[in-house]
Amino acid sequence: MGKSKRTVGMSRKVLVVDDEAPIREMLVFVLEQNGFQAIEAEDYDSAMAAMVEPYPDMVLLDWMLPGGSGIQIAKKFKQSEFTRQIPIIMLTARGEEEDKVKGLEVGADDYVTKPFSPKELMARIKAVIRRVSPTSLEEAIEVHGLRLDPISHRVTSAGNELDMGPTEFRLLHFFMTHPERVYSREQLLDHVWGTNVYVEDRTVDVHIRRLRKAIAPLGHDRLVQTVRGAGYRFSSKM
Repeated sequence: MGKSKRTVGMSRKVLVVDDEAPIREMLVFVLEQNGFQAIEAEDYDSAMAAMVEPYPDMVLLDWMLPGGSGIQIAKKFKQSEFTRQIPIIMLTARGEEEDKVKGLEVGADDYVTKPFSPKELMARIKAVIRRVSPTSLEEAIEVHGLRLDPISHRVTSAGNELDMGPTEFRLLHFFMTHPERVYSREQLLDHVWGTNVYVEDRTVDVHIRRLRKAIAPLGHDRLVQTVRGAGYRFSSKM
């Protein structure tokens, strides 16, 4: 009983675009196991045909579709006002750094590197859904006992409430929904402060310090890591 209740709020529709049937089937199986509804497409034409109302809530897109059509699909979705808001997670092969960059440039929201575990895929999907509509997944996010509740705006560590300002809260929320990725100060400014606000890069460092101080009592400050010459990363691999 518990399981069906948990998945009710998440019966979201995911479009799976991959030309390899075994991978598509595996993705559909994992999605359905987690309470999602999956639609399949194997190429550009079938992906376009699937982009009708009611639109999918998310797209899992194989980057290496024959003929470069992965990029074309992403571009097409992001150009239309009806599908622009639908998040896209790219599936890329290991080591294709250039493809990842290209994908993010044409508007993909995240990527998962093959081979990936079902657990990793679901974590990415949930993180992207949280990002796009933070309150749609009303679940709190928890990492090593550090818990952030987006509804009540509370952060607790081992059950004790932590005191932090609204900017630190937004920064932590961004980090917890974008784990294991390095973000430059500029990227953090865009995502957390917004692109229309003039804030100096140094401001990010100040708020990172405040955030670390706020989550330090049980050692969670180690989750917010400085990557020399690149920026910051939130990592559970302490």
